[in-house]
Amino acid sequence: MSLKIYDTARREKVAFEPIDANDVRLYVCGPTVYDYIHIGNARPLVVFDVLYRLLKASYPSVKYVRNITDVDDKINARARENGESIRDLTERTNDQFQSDAKAIGCLEPDVQPRATEHIQEMQDIIARLIARGHAYAAEGHVLFDTKSWDDYGKFANKDLEELEAGARVEVAPYKKNAADFVLWKPSDDDTPGWDSPWGRGRPGWHIECSAMSAKHLGESFDIHGGGLDLIFPHHQNEVAQSCCGNEADRGFAKYWMHNGYLMSEGEKMSKSLGNFYTVHELLEDFPGEALRLVILQTHYRQPLDFSKDKLREAKAMLDRMYGALREVADVEAVITDSDPVLDALTDDVNTAKAMAALHEAVGDLNKAATDADKAAAKGRVELAGRLLGILQQDPEAWFKGDAGDDDAGEIEALIQKRADAKAAKDFATADAVRDELTARGIVLEDKPGGKTEWRRS
Repeated sequence: MSLKIYDTARREKVAFEPIDANDVRLYVCGPTVYDYIHIGNARPLVVFDVLYRLLKASYPSVKYVRNITDVDDKINARARENGESIRDLTERTNDQFQSDAKAIGCLEPDVQPRATEHIQEMQDIIARLIARGHAYAAEGHVLFDTKSWDDYGKFANKDLEELEAGARVEVAPYKKNAADFVLWKPSDDDTPGWDSPWGRGRPGWHIECSAMSAKHLGESFDIHGGGLDLIFPHHQNEVAQSCCGNEADRGFAKYWMHNGYLMSEGEKMSKSLGNFYTVHELLEDFPGEALRLVILQTHYRQPLDFSKDKLREAKAMLDRMYGALREVADVEAVITDSDPVLDALTDDVNTAKAMAALHEAVGDLNKAATDADKAAAKGRVELAGRLLGILQQDPEAWFKGDAGDDDAGEIEALIQKRADAKAAKDFATADAVRDELTARGIVLEDKPGGKTEWRRS
């Protein structure tokens, strides 16, 4: 496979050449578990899930690590606000996150490390940074000395002097330089903390990802991903502390990928505007695949304007696709290695172009007249579905719900009652049954030969 990706560090599209083609390694920043994830959080989940699927289809071994941040000041504040323990809060919200990620079709990463399980690794990096003159301890804090590394700011295309001049908050008196960032900070008796050479405390946010990625992928690995909002300061600071603190001085991530921003209903997402949507609440009204499809329709580096209208359109689009697959349920798909969807995804994970190719394949499937043509078109649709993470349900389950739904048998009985009424030319009864089913959200589709299929609206 000839995969090209846009590398944020180089600011250009480049050919992906893994460090070891037999051991491809991917790290993506995961959630801070203190609340439900919102639709903006869902975008990187879907984007890098597609990348993971693409890499798995192309290389013999791929290791995907997505961390869980379970020590953070936001977590501490929310736990106090809720009157619950930090452990209870993080366990509950992590479970919610895992459920939501699964609902939108994301594969589980190979490793989901938790920050609280890697405190020693963080302290080891901090100790090396101090020993090498890149960090200093002051008043219970340890800070990275940004002026100790000439390359600080280059990754994010930031000038260090401009950063310091533009500081809008009062600089802490223990800082040498305004841009210096915290690696370790003190904890009081009511705040989570761990013993350290610098006193009881807890890690800064940035050091967490450096420690977890090194632990599970090695100090140098292939791709680091995340949202555009993380380039500065989070990823810039990861680069600085990892390049300066790694044990073997082997650099850090070889490639960097970032997804673009998300708007909601044409504006920046805000609770005050009423356009702030959590994945959890959206799943109450829409299937997870519809959420995923809305995200897939825009190239990952472009801004995405999310709306509930787009969700409704995505649901209708999936109905048509599943409908096409239901019509050829008895046809064995033929999948080939060469496919327009695969070509689109290898061009910087262009899901928008891949979706256009999928629509074309579905059109070909609907028009196919011979079994051979149906098998070939179905193969293209199924390959696209696997790579994009959609169309993974049985069509009947998509339209009718789980086989265990207790009203499915009743619906089938009513459909048979309608068929019997039509056969007896009792059209009043047939129409009444249809009206009853419509009121229950059941859509009937009469097919040639007298067969009637149904789906939930």
